[in-house]
Amino acid sequence: MPYVTCLMTIDLAKQILQWKYEPPYDLYNQDDDEESLQELLEQPYTAVLNEAGQLIGFFCTGVSAQVPAGVRLGVYDKDLLDLGIGMLPEWTGQGRGREFFTFVLKSISNQHNTQSFRLTVAEFNARAIALYTATGFVKNEAFSNGSHTFITMEKV
Repeated sequence: MPYVTCLMTIDLAKQILQWKYEPPYDLYNQDDDEESLQELLEQPYTAVLNEAGQLIGFFCTGVSAQVPAGVRLGVYDKDLLDLGIGMLPEWTGQGRGREFFTFVLKSISNQHNTQSFRLTVAEFNARAIALYTATGFVKNEAFSNGSHTFITMEKV
């Protein structure tokens, strides 16, 4: 299924703030407040639409893709492009992740002219870790924010 990217709009950002993931993935739920809305609009977030124009995901790069506890611990000191993704909750666990993530990687590669990336994933998220490993990422550093353990993964 072909995807397209577009700039984040208020309407798309509001849709994302309504997304709710089932436990334990509810860690990825965002607060439906003005601060979260502004982050989606002002930081480097890109929406991903399917061929019908439906919002099916998003990605971000840079500091927005970093976990604050990891920043404090210095896990992001290596000069790599950080990326983060989100996918429509109804699409998760349906075998659509690889196609979506491959599209995101290609889009980011084209935008930033790089093939070297880092991402951060919750340690419990075995589905995502398997996807990232299958697309060439390797585990790097683990750290905790006090309630969850995260792993950075790199593709260089």
